[in-house]
Amino acid sequence: MVTYKYVRIQGLELAENTMYAKGIFSMCMQLIQNDDMDEEDAGLFKEIDDWFAENLPWPPPCKRQEKVICFFKTENSEEMMKMIRPLCWLLERYNHPYFLVYTNTPGEIVYEDKYQVAVKVPGVLQIEKVQKNWSPED
Repeated sequence: MVTYKYVRIQGLELAENTMYAKGIFSMCMQLIQNDDMDEEDAGLFKEIDDWFAENLPWPPPCKRQEKVICFFKTENSEEMMKMIRPLCWLLERYNHPYFLVYTNTPGEIVYEDKYQVAVKVPGVLQIEKVQKNWSPED
């Protein structure tokens, strides 16, 4: 069995600044901005987004809107993924496709902390395993 170091939840649409697949927070925010998500679900997203803002460092390259994407480290992501599951549920509720991307080679790492890495974009992202939607076994 292969063990993967990193995981990213992303969609089909491209982020404006990176021209790379949007991450889960951007996809949920887009649903809110497009008035596709009801108020109660938007409140759930806001609570989870606030929790991440308080508990997960915001990478400086992201603050500067550099062309980077972030991956969770699988070895330390259990707590983060528990908080992500409701966001995956929201995407499913609104029929918004998403993918879990697992890899050991995310690209050139320009930031790293206990829970995540930020990697440069553009560049070749060598995706080793893509899993569509969330599985209860994960």
